[in-house]
Amino acid sequence: MARNREVVILLLDVGPSMHGVLQEVKNICSTLVHKKLVYNRSDEVGIVLFGTKGTCNELAKELGGYKHVTVTRDIKVVDEGAAQALQNLPLGSAPGDFLDSIVVGLDMVMRKFGNTKGKRRLCLITSAQDLLRDPPEGTKEEQVDTIADMLKKHSIKLECIIFREPGVLRNAVMEENDRLLYQFRNRSVAKVVQVDSPTSLLGALKTRNVLPVTVFRGDLEVNSNFKIKVWVYKKTAEEKFPTLKKYSDKAPPSDKLASHEVKVDYEYKSVVEPDKIVPPDQRIKGYLYGPQVIPVSNAEWEAVKFKPEKGVKLLGFTDRSNVPRHHFMKDVCLFIPEPGNIKATLAVSAIARAMHQMNKAAIVRCVWRQGQGNVALGVLTPNISAVDNVQDSFYFNVLPFAEDIREFQFRSFSSLPSSSQPTEEQQEAADNLVKMLDLAPPGREVLKPEFTPNPMLERFYSYLDLKSKQPDANVPPLDRSLRRITEPDPNVVGQQTQLIQNLGKAFELKENPKKKKARGQDILAYTGAGDQAKSVEEPSVEKDRVLENTHPPTENVGAIRDSNPVHDFEAMLANRSSSTWVQKAIEDMQNYTAALLQKSHDGSNYQKALECFAALRKACIIEQEPQEFNEFLTKIYERLKEGDAAKFFQLLSSKNISLISKEEAPDSDVTEEMAKSFYLKREKASQ
Repeated sequence: MARNREVVILLLDVGPSMHGVLQEVKNICSTLVHKKLVYNRSDEVGIVLFGTKGTCNELAKELGGYKHVTVTRDIKVVDEGAAQALQNLPLGSAPGDFLDSIVVGLDMVMRKFGNTKGKRRLCLITSAQDLLRDPPEGTKEEQVDTIADMLKKHSIKLECIIFREPGVLRNAVMEENDRLLYQFRNRSVAKVVQVDSPTSLLGALKTRNVLPVTVFRGDLEVNSNFKIKVWVYKKTAEEKFPTLKKYSDKAPPSDKLASHEVKVDYEYKSVVEPDKIVPPDQRIKGYLYGPQVIPVSNAEWEAVKFKPEKGVKLLGFTDRSNVPRHHFMKDVCLFIPEPGNIKATLAVSAIARAMHQMNKAAIVRCVWRQGQGNVALGVLTPNISAVDNVQDSFYFNVLPFAEDIREFQFRSFSSLPSSSQPTEEQQEAADNLVKMLDLAPPGREVLKPEFTPNPMLERFYSYLDLKSKQPDANVPPLDRSLRRITEPDPNVVGQQTQLIQNLGKAFELKENPKKKKARGQDILAYTGAGDQAKSVEEPSVEKDRVLENTHPPTENVGAIRDSNPVHDFEAMLANRSSSTWVQKAIEDMQNYTAALLQKSHDGSNYQKALECFAALRKACIIEQEPQEFNEFLTKIYERLKEGDAAKFFQLLSSKNISLISKEEAPDSDVTEEMAKSFYLKREKASQ
C-alpha cells in the first residue's frame, strides 16, 4: 500500500431504530466519499450494512451465523459507485448486531491485505439499542477482547458513533451495549462518541485524515542559560475550500494520458518599444510611493529584508486578565515537550502548573523557521493534563501588534440626555433578549462545536458531486440537517416568544428613512456635521433639496464656497485624488471658518461658523488628525476671545465643541478633563 493511502470500511446500522436518521447517515458518509474524491483519490472504501432483512457476507457463507449483515461494497478505490451505494441505503427490518458487523469488516481487511501494514479504519454508526446474540463460546466480554486483540494486531482503528435521541429510555440492553463499546475504547483500539441529534451526527464522523505536522522543533528559550526542547503542532486550523484549477478541453478525447493542465506565461514589453519583449534580467520591481514609482532591485530588497534567527524566546509573564480573549489571532498551536525527553517534560510541567496556580500567561516571541520574514508575538497558556499518560503542555495564540488593533469609540448611554436614555423596562427587555440567545442553556447545548460541521463546505461537496453527474444542475435548496445549523432553532425561539414580544412592546419602533449621502463615494460616513451638529438647528427639507440641486453629490469640489461650506468640505474629503488632499481640505476649512468669524457683525455668521466647527472636529477625529483641530481651536480662541467673537465661544462651549480628547482619538495628547475645562481655564487665566 502507498504510505498515505487509507482504507475505510463503513459499518452502518439500518435497523428500525435508525430509520429516523438514515438521511443524515447518508449525508455524513457521502461527504466522506466526496472529500476523498477531492483530496485522496487513491483511498479505498468498503460498505457493510447490518440490521438488513437478508444476509450477504463471506463469513456467513463459510461458517454460518452473522445474520442480517450485508456487504454492499467490497473494499475498492473510492469512486462514484461508493456515493451511489450510500444513496440507496435500504430500510432494514431486523435488529442490528454491531459485534457481527465489526467481525465482518475485520475479515474483509484481513482477506484483502493479510498481514501487511497500512492505515485502516472501521467506522461504526449505530443506535446500540438491539440485543446482541450470544457468542458460540465464552461471554460477550471475552468476544470483545478477542476482537480488540485482532484489531490491535492488524493496526486497525475503530470509530464508534452512538446515536440516541433525547428522551429515549435507557434499559439493560443499552447499558450492556455501551459497556461493550467502551470496552473497545479501554483497550485503546477505539474512539467512542455519543450524539443526541441529527445535526450532531453530521459532525461526529472524521471525514478527512489530516496528518499532524510540526510547525517548530527547537528550544523554548527562558533565558540564555535555560532552554527547553519543545515541539509545536497546530491544534486548530481553518478548513478551506479546495483549490479550483483551470481545465483545458483542447486535448483530443482519445488521449487518456492528457493532463488538461492550463499553463500561463507572461511577457513584459517596453512602453517605449511595444514590440520588444523585456527579458527577466532587465526587469526590476517598482513600488508606489505617493504618485511616484520607486524601483527596488532584488539585491537591495534582500539587503533591507528583515532576517530574524529561528527560535522561541520567553519575554515575560503577566496576569491572564491582561490578555483578553478577543485579541487572539489566527490558529491555535500546541507546545509539547520533546517526545522521550524526561528533562523537557518535567520543565514544561513545572512551569505550566506554576502558571496555572498563579493564573499567569507567558508572552513569547516566535520565529518558526530560518529566514522567516516576520516575527510572531504570542501568549502561552497552560494546558494541565487530567490523564496520567498525557503530558502537560501549552496552548499558543498569536497576539496583535499595535497596528493590528482598531479602536472603535462608542458613546455611552450615560452621556445622552435623560429623554434618550433607556428606561428600566427597556433595559430589562434588552437584557432578557441577550440571555435568550445562549446556545448552551443549562442541561443541553444546542450546537456542540466539536460535532457541528461547516455548512458551507458540506453544501459545496454535495453540489460538486451533483455537478459531476449533471453539469447544468442548479444549486439545490439547503438540506434539512444543514438548515438546523444556519437558521435559528425553532425550539429555542418558540420557548422565548414572550421575551421577543416584550422587547417590541418596550420600544417604539419607527421606520428609519434613507437619507441621501452628501457625496458619491462611501469611504467614510461624513453625513451631517457630527454628534455636536445634532444640537445645531438643521435646515429644512426644502433647503436640503436646494443645496442638493446646487451641489450634486457626484461633483468634484475643489474649494469651500459660501452657499454650503460643510457640503463642499465633505466632498473634498471624499475626493482623495492625492495623498495631500485631506490636509488641503482641513486647511481650507480652517481658513474659511476663521474668515467667517472675522467678518461676522453682531453674530451674523455664528450659526454657519458653528456648523463648520462641528464638521471640522468630526473630520479630524475620523482622519486621526486631532492635533490639527486642537491647535486651530487654541489659536483662534486666543486671538478672538477678547473681541466681539467672545459670545461665539460661549456658544461653542454650550454645544460641547471643545478640544478632541484621547478618548475620542488615541493620537490626541489632551485628556477628557482638559477638554471639558478648556474654556473655563482660559477665562480664569485671562482674569
